[in-house]
Amino acid sequence: MKFISDISLFWLFPIGLVAFGLTFWFYNNQPWLNEVSKSVRRALFLLRFLALFFVGLLLLGILFESVEYRNEKPVLISLIDNSASLKNYKDSSLVLKQIDAFQQAVKAKYGDKFELATYVMGNDFRASDKVDLKDTKSKLAAGFDAIFSNYYNRNVGGIVCISDGNFNEGPNPIYSAEKIALTPIFTLGVGDTTKKKDQLIRDVSSNEIAFLKNKFPVEVDIEALKIGKRSSKVSIFHKGKVINSQTVNYENGAFDFKHLTFELEATEIGFQYYTVEVAPIQGEYTNKNNRRSFYIEVLDGRNKVILLAGAPHPDVAALKHVFEKDENVQVESKLVTDWDKKLDKVDLIVWHEPGINYSPAVSEVIQRSGKPVLYFVGPNTSNAVVQKLNVGMSFLSSNQTDEVQPGLNKGFELFEISTDLQRELNFFPPVKVRFGEVKMSPQNKIFLAQRLGEFTKKDPILFFGEQENRKYGVFFGEGIWRWKINEYSRLKSNSNFEELIQKVGQFLVVKQNASSLRISLPRRFTTGEEIKIKAEFYNEALELITKPTINFELTDEKGRKSNLVFAVAGNFYNLPLGTLRSGKYAWVATTSYNGKKHSKKGIFVVENMQLEALETTANHGVLQQISANSNASFYPLSQYQQLLNSIDQRDDIVEVAYAESAFNDLIDYFWILVLIVLLLSAEWFLKRYNGGY
Repeated sequence: MKFISDISLFWLFPIGLVAFGLTFWFYNNQPWLNEVSKSVRRALFLLRFLALFFVGLLLLGILFESVEYRNEKPVLISLIDNSASLKNYKDSSLVLKQIDAFQQAVKAKYGDKFELATYVMGNDFRASDKVDLKDTKSKLAAGFDAIFSNYYNRNVGGIVCISDGNFNEGPNPIYSAEKIALTPIFTLGVGDTTKKKDQLIRDVSSNEIAFLKNKFPVEVDIEALKIGKRSSKVSIFHKGKVINSQTVNYENGAFDFKHLTFELEATEIGFQYYTVEVAPIQGEYTNKNNRRSFYIEVLDGRNKVILLAGAPHPDVAALKHVFEKDENVQVESKLVTDWDKKLDKVDLIVWHEPGINYSPAVSEVIQRSGKPVLYFVGPNTSNAVVQKLNVGMSFLSSNQTDEVQPGLNKGFELFEISTDLQRELNFFPPVKVRFGEVKMSPQNKIFLAQRLGEFTKKDPILFFGEQENRKYGVFFGEGIWRWKINEYSRLKSNSNFEELIQKVGQFLVVKQNASSLRISLPRRFTTGEEIKIKAEFYNEALELITKPTINFELTDEKGRKSNLVFAVAGNFYNLPLGTLRSGKYAWVATTSYNGKKHSKKGIFVVENMQLEALETTANHGVLQQISANSNASFYPLSQYQQLLNSIDQRDDIVEVAYAESAFNDLIDYFWILVLIVLLLSAEWFLKRYNGGY
């Protein structure tokens, strides 16, 4: 045992002097001491001195170091690939039996000698000795990464990895295994490495989203092994019908790779299910990998824009030209006097010069609709009319006008524009505005301000706001058509003017989530993936609350329904669905609060990627490389007994003794306090016994 001190042990001498001085001062000139023997006087002096000295000793902060030695058994880790690809071989019926026999043999042979741990890997990494070969993914690297993290600085004697060597997600396991330094990684190979006659769809790539009546590409990668120099047909099916096909010609015969590109048209809205199929050839090892399915979500991305004007104007023509260039925008142009006041399926209203032929009925219909509106308020629209639009602005009623250029508000953050457009704003010609100060509501956000030369005023040209969840924009001026003409005369292009109008339109059309009930649920999952849903509920003050009970109804493609309830987790809700079969699912979430019902509904799909069906040949080269890099050995699974024998022959898998140091403060030892109390008690008893006080 060693001891250390925060303060130099030189202080023992001053402590002793202080203890001696205090003792001497206390017993000096005590008359009753003259009546006792010299031995009693010495005993009293010594007891008081020792008690004070030990108290001073505690002030030094002396620590005692004790060392204990602990022996740790070596850990033998079994890492088992639980992916379905291990069943793709002729000996698949024996794989589970052989894995179980290996586990029993390890327990019988090393149960007392080693610390045993068993993990499975596939969809994820987990501690378990239950193997069913049903995982839909092979993430071999994740297993080695987890062991490196969980067993860092542990006495890992060895790792036994059972796999076919194939992986379809994550990095190459060779690199992950290399991080586990100085640990032998034994491997047991499953499956056959012989190349078989087979053709398979290696990959299908497509957009997740397509727009109605638009065309979208689908790229298909085909591999063929030992097929010979012949041809095959690749077809894409939708609702049981062939919608596109191509012929592939295999030229090598031993190994061919073909990349095909199909162009399909989105004809129906919603999640559309497609299947790619390679026509089977006689003698193929398996046809399971000849088919791949995928989903495309088709959206009706077309927005309907209605342009209203009190009279024909070049500004309206310029706006209409920009909107019509976007094939996903349907444009309708009407004079206010000719409009039927119908807003069905209208996404954006543009009203040019409301002051010309102003109609209170039109204004009321627009404001009640809740649709976003872009107003163009020029010199022909009075302040009295603007007040009826409820856009939070007012100005002096004057017939005077002024010409100003646009100046970008650097603090604007509702959306971003390109640097080219920012630069082009400096060259746009002036627009005509009413002269005088413009007063605005603080909630309005200025995008473009009025600029006179290098001086930018606080008055707006273009600003945005929101009233009762209805977005609006106001262009305060007339002559935006000149911007379009000016840019084309200089650059032979209207790309910046078009970007400006499109960005404004996109911002106004995008709906904000003002619902009290909000559900966070991705629209795509894969088989084997854990599905978790998050929900939030906001009260009228937009505060997160968890009082309401949120119900969830899930309906699969066959119409079977499951009714579930969200669980509260902190200030939000959680609902784990686990893993689901492939297909399309519709859901409805409902709740009620303060007498008002709230609901949300949607659709998501679970895709069967069939990754584990792609491989019919084991990749033992990966396993052999992992073992070679760690100075271990590889064996076929059927020869697991030889692997166990090779473990017995190693002399580097041994117990490790660890020295563990513990530090204890002197004051933590109970006996030192007892000693001080005994010294003082003995002194008190001796004084009282001899008539002292």
